This record gives sequence, structure tokens and C-alpha cells, in this order.
Amino acid sequence: MAREALQRGIHLLIEKPIATTLEQADAVVAMARQHDALLQIGHVERFNRAVRAAMPYLASPRFVESERLASFKPRGTDVEVVLDLMIHDIDLVHALVRDRVADVRAVGVGVLTQVDMTNAWLDFEGGAVANIKASRVSRDPLRKLRIYQPNGYFSLDLGAGTGEFYRLRADVDLSLLAKAAQSIESFVERIKLKAPEGEPLRLEHESFLAAIRGETKVMVTGEDGRDALAVALRIVDEVNRSLPKLRDASPRQKLGSA
Repeated sequence: MAREALQRGIHLLIEKPIATTLEQADAVVAMARQHDALLQIGHVERFNRAVRAAMPYLASPRFVESERLASFKPRGTDVEVVLDLMIHDIDLVHALVRDRVADVRAVGVGVLTQVDMTNAWLDFEGGAVANIKASRVSRDPLRKLRIYQPNGYFSLDLGAGTGEFYRLRADVDLSLLAKAAQSIESFVERIKLKAPEGEPLRLEHESFLAAIRGETKVMVTGEDGRDALAVALRIVDEVNRSLPKLRDASPRQKLGSA
């Protein structure tokens, strides 16, 4: 469907993930470039109010921790939990760190299907790291993002679209911190993050239309979608490699390793 549109020069918004394989993703990106068509990928969490509010304060994140928990829905079991849920956070981490992933480690556990819960550790070329967790067998939904950088810490609730930023006060003498008997509030500034309200899907579509009109650049490019898919597929491969070891372990061994 993407090829049918792009080869006619029709601008295209594709829901995430961009494709099933990297070969398909590369073909779509190349075709958009060849026919001078705009290509945007539907990683809608980029438009989350909490993420938009945090962006102005970002300064070289070093560690990102993400949790995305959802209740079980049988209609989604034909897709890997990594490609269904975790890929949201893979793209978000890319957008926050602004670096390429150098190494991937991951493990997955099957409860109702082959793999319903995955935990991945990403090492970036510049030294930043990210720990990403996704589950589709949780009782209560949860979408949390924590970002640590040299001057502070973010706590974002993506479900509620709210967040806070804690940073060291500008007037604090770091040499006195170890001797101080004061509470953390005396040297850490708490900033409640705010951004204009807006339903993420609507903002995503408005952004795409603005790019078509030439008013702004595409927010999530085909290359962004391709990079997110590449990391997601690496995580899937790592999980699949770990599954035989988990199946072979006895219940006692599994409990001990946990």
C-alpha cells in the first residue's frame, strides 16, 4: 500500500511500525525520496503532552528507564509484544538521547502467548543507556518514563500526560552538599512540566498536514521509523535466543535466576 501511494508522489503517514522487515522499510524510505513524497511514521507518543513539556529541559540524557504495561487483548497476539508496545518507547528513547544504538540485550517471558513480557537494555554509541520494559499481561495499565541527565531527573506519566523535572538549584555550592543537614528540597528545584493540551493523534495529523504545507518539517521521518524497527527486530532476536534456555530450566532454576 505504501508503494502504491509513494510511486504516485502521494505524501504518506504510516502507522507504526513502518514495515515488517528492514528490507521493506528501506524500500519505502527510498521510494519516498525518489518520488519527492513526504513520509511520516505514526509514533504518536512523540506528541504526548508530558514528552512535549519535557523537551525544552533535555540536556544530554545518560540513562532512560521506561515501563509500558497493558492488559491482555487477544486481538494483538499475532504481533510480537516488542513490535506492538515496546516500539513506542524505542522511538521515544531515540528521540530523547539523539544517538544510535550500539548494543542490545533482552529477555522475554511467555505467560499466555510465546512472549508477553520483554525487558531490553540498550547501549548507545555515546555512552547513554536505556532500560525498557513492556508487558501485555498486566492487571493495571502503566506508561512511565524516567530520564536522568547531568543536571537533573525527569519523571513522566505518559498515561496522564503529566510530569515533573527535578534539578539542582543554581545557587547551590556542591562542595557543601556532603556536610549539609538539610532536606533535598533545599538544594533541588522541582518544576511541574507543562505543555499546551492536545489529543496526541490529532496533533500527529496536524503536524503531518503542516509538513505537507511546508510550514514545518516532518516530526517522525521514515528514517526514524526504520531505526526504531531495526532496534525492535534486534530485541526480538535476542529474546528468541533466550527462550530455549528459559524453557530448558526447571521451575526451581527459573525461580532462582529471578
